[in-house]
Amino acid sequence: MANFATHAAVGIVASGMLSTLTMAADIVPVNDLVTLALAGTFGAVLPDIDLENSRASRVMFAGLGVFLAFAFLFNYSWKFSVAEMWIIWVGTYLMVRYFGHNVFHKYARHRGVFHSLIAGVFFAIATAAIYFRVFGADPTLAWLAGLFVLVGYVIHLLLDEIYSVDFYSNRVKRSFGTALKIYDSNSITGSLAMVGAAVLAFWVAPTVEPFVTAVSSDVVWNGLQERMLPSDKWFGFIAEADRLALVVAEE
Repeated sequence: MANFATHAAVGIVASGMLSTLTMAADIVPVNDLVTLALAGTFGAVLPDIDLENSRASRVMFAGLGVFLAFAFLFNYSWKFSVAEMWIIWVGTYLMVRYFGHNVFHKYARHRGVFHSLIAGVFFAIATAAIYFRVFGADPTLAWLAGLFVLVGYVIHLLLDEIYSVDFYSNRVKRSFGTALKIYDSNSITGSLAMVGAAVLAFWVAPTVEPFVTAVSSDVVWNGLQERMLPSDKWFGFIAEADRLALVVAEE
């Protein structure tokens, strides 16, 4: 399978290209593009959360610990002293980072249900719900963030499948077919649980109608079509053939 650096690098490039399309389409403000790119990069390393000793797993549980620690702190700060708030913050972080990490990996299996498309859909919907409920983002931005996560997630699965093919030795590794799949056939219960989690996430996510309206607008697609390629010259320079044609025309 591809390593963390490869997944992160490809995720950054893909997120940058998708951010460029989003900017050209003028769907969301420019200052939101960095957040979207980060969401896409996060999605590109997210499937390795089930790999216990991976850098991706440690980083994601640490990030989740920080997020939940601040969430508890901000919601209950009015009830406690500074010393108590310190204990709550540190305790929540340590609980998630270490206890949560260990419990999760006691049951999670690498390239199991988290290496499936239904898991990618769940994380995309959950991202939209978090952006909307926690960060107060509008529905269009929330679902765009979810889309970026999904694209990054699928790219991760595709990369792992590509790395399952040894092009130098002209052979296919035994891991081929285990990275990119719709669901985990070895754990129907886990797959059904993931589907249920996706349904629950969709229930608390924002309405999808503003997002669908924005991305399906004729104005958006016509604008993208016009901006995909230069109308007359690349990077502000006239091509050599065009320059010669202008010279001949002037003569």
